[in-house]
Amino acid sequence: MITIDEARGLITVDGPDGVITHSMASSEGFKIVSDAWVRCGWDAKYVYSFTWMGRPIIQLPDDMVRIQELIYQLKPDLIIETGVAHGGSLIYYASLCTLLKKGRIVGVDIEIRPHNRSAIEAHEMAPLITLIEGSSTDPAIVEQVRGHIRPGDTVLVILDSNHTKPHVLGELEAYGPMVSPGSYIIATDGITSRMVGAPRSQPDWVWNNPVEAAKDYVKAHPEFIHDEPAFPFNEGVVQDRVTYWVSGYLKRV
Repeated sequence: MITIDEARGLITVDGPDGVITHSMASSEGFKIVSDAWVRCGWDAKYVYSFTWMGRPIIQLPDDMVRIQELIYQLKPDLIIETGVAHGGSLIYYASLCTLLKKGRIVGVDIEIRPHNRSAIEAHEMAPLITLIEGSSTDPAIVEQVRGHIRPGDTVLVILDSNHTKPHVLGELEAYGPMVSPGSYIIATDGITSRMVGAPRSQPDWVWNNPVEAAKDYVKAHPEFIHDEPAFPFNEGVVQDRVTYWVSGYLKRV
């Protein structure tokens, strides 16, 4: 049980190890409250309430700000994203590329619904976006995506389609070799590993999740390491991301 005493600035946790109290101004206190907030947001479908330049973007805003920091640092020539949905994140990445005056986007989805395709193709950011319909792990689709990489490109890959362990592991195997040294492949939505028992969850998520896929991939591929990019600016005490992309950042070294 968590008790928040705003008047005294204290957070009390009553758990198996007894009662522990933290200051609201501490990194520990912030993590306790933010973890509870993420769970509450999952239950309330908080991420289903945002758009970017007119298109729904089903992402935690914190993750979008953090990936912006990485994109600014890397200035990638090509961003590959599996999972298109409404296209909001493709539009987001394309808008960052527009500001940077560099980069293009490839979006892959097993089904791009006609109304979503029409909206994406009619959008101001459309010239920077290529849509590919088909399974992200189909060898023919993988080769089609690979065909968009030019010599010397800095390539960033974001995996946001089917979040089961076998599928994510298949995507990591398929797209990992496309990642340029120093760049990343990101297995998003590892938050599912922490949501067992929550609404819209499955009991097997305790193992059947992107976090476990990323662990197995790193074990088999020493050219990749788990590496969450450091905050480029931080004058506070918070050290950990508030994120749905738990343990998802894999860097090619």
